[in-house]
Amino acid sequence: MPFSNHIQWHKFAESTAEIPFAANGLATVTVAGKTICIAKHQDQVYACTQKCPHAGGIMAEGYLDATGNIVCPLHRYRFNIINGRNTSGEGYFLKTFPIEFRSDGLYIGF
Repeated sequence: MPFSNHIQWHKFAESTAEIPFAANGLATVTVAGKTICIAKHQDQVYACTQKCPHAGGIMAEGYLDATGNIVCPLHRYRFNIINGRNTSGEGYFLKTFPIEFRSDGLYIGF
C-alpha cells in the first residue's frame, strides 16, 4: 500500500472556551479514541501526544515556559509546541498535530 499523507480532521470543541485548560495552559482531550494534550500559548492553540517520548510523562501535567515550549513534568525535557523538536538537547521528538479553527469549531488533524 503506498504511503498517504492524507489528514483526517476531527472536531474536538466548539470553541477554546470549551477546552478544560488548567492554570498551566494545558488540557487533555480525547479525540477519535486518542488522548491528546492541548496547549494554549499567546491565544494560539496547539496539540501534541499525551505522553513524553522519553519516559512517558503526561505532558498536560507539565507546563509551558516563557517561550512557549512544553515542558515534561518528569525530567523537564522541553519541546517546541509547534514542531515537536526537543529544545533542551536530548534528541527526542514530540509528535504534534495541526489544529484548524473553522466556523463550526476547532478541528485536529491525524
